[in-house]
Amino acid sequence: MGVVIVGSGLIGRSWAMLFASGGFKVKLYDIEQQQITDALENIRKEMKSLEQSGSLKGSLSAERQLSLISGCGNLAEAVEGAVHIQECVPENLELKKKIFAQLDRIVDDRVILSSSSSCLLPSKLFSGLAHVKQCIVAHPVNPPYYVPLVELVPHPETAPATMDRTYALMKKIGQSPVRVLKEIDGFVLNRLQYAVISEAWRLVEEEIVSPSDLDLVMSDGLGMRYAFIGPLETMHLNAEGVISYCERYSEGMKHVLSTFGPVPEFSGATVERVSEDMCMKVPDDPEHLAARRQWRDDCLMKLSILKYQMQPK
Repeated sequence: MGVVIVGSGLIGRSWAMLFASGGFKVKLYDIEQQQITDALENIRKEMKSLEQSGSLKGSLSAERQLSLISGCGNLAEAVEGAVHIQECVPENLELKKKIFAQLDRIVDDRVILSSSSSCLLPSKLFSGLAHVKQCIVAHPVNPPYYVPLVELVPHPETAPATMDRTYALMKKIGQSPVRVLKEIDGFVLNRLQYAVISEAWRLVEEEIVSPSDLDLVMSDGLGMRYAFIGPLETMHLNAEGVISYCERYSEGMKHVLSTFGPVPEFSGATVERVSEDMCMKVPDDPEHLAARRQWRDDCLMKLSILKYQMQPK
């Protein structure tokens, strides 16, 4: 069974590695041969390094997984016999629409057409396609190899079987798919993320807390809990169940929520202040940022191993 990745950037390479870890044959398509060559080399290095650290996903060796991934510079050739096509080109509506229009002309009625888009709505991406029933957004979280969540967002005309098949495929490669039942701006992850960013920004802007202490509230407080359970289960466990929690705390929550300010501008003096604090921790030159991202990915990798070991029996 074959999978096609359209676009060989960071997200495309991650998807290629994930599908190969599940034993799928992967064709990596890009318009530039050099980009494909670089991507394959990058994947080789990363897989070898993951194997050495004992963090390689799947039951196959790195060599075996690498043998499943090949590059292809011809789209029609790449999609032949594929069961799933994962588009990973930059987040640009016109570019993505152009790719899907191309795919629409050459695919059969069975293959799933999936976009990695993080914010473009399926109704905008897939409108007017003959194969719209086979189209879905499968939005991964960066970096997808270490963070398993995938948001599955249907077009209003997406067939239920498309959702079911994509869900099963994501489970098969070790990801954690969630069904977003209808499209909404920001999907689910970014809506939650932006709500947190928005209040974080207001707390810094109103000089309630410093930027670095604000981050600590999340990383050494809420974040530790949320790495294992979500906000709704937190409510359930922090009282004698959800009903008891709402009876006990709803008035207090509504009072605090009514004091939240308007949506921040994310500009001016607060940007300078947040940037200054962040740069004291991690200077914003490419070298320091890359090193810190590497550290973040190592942490996420260890956390994902721990989460796997800690699965409730």
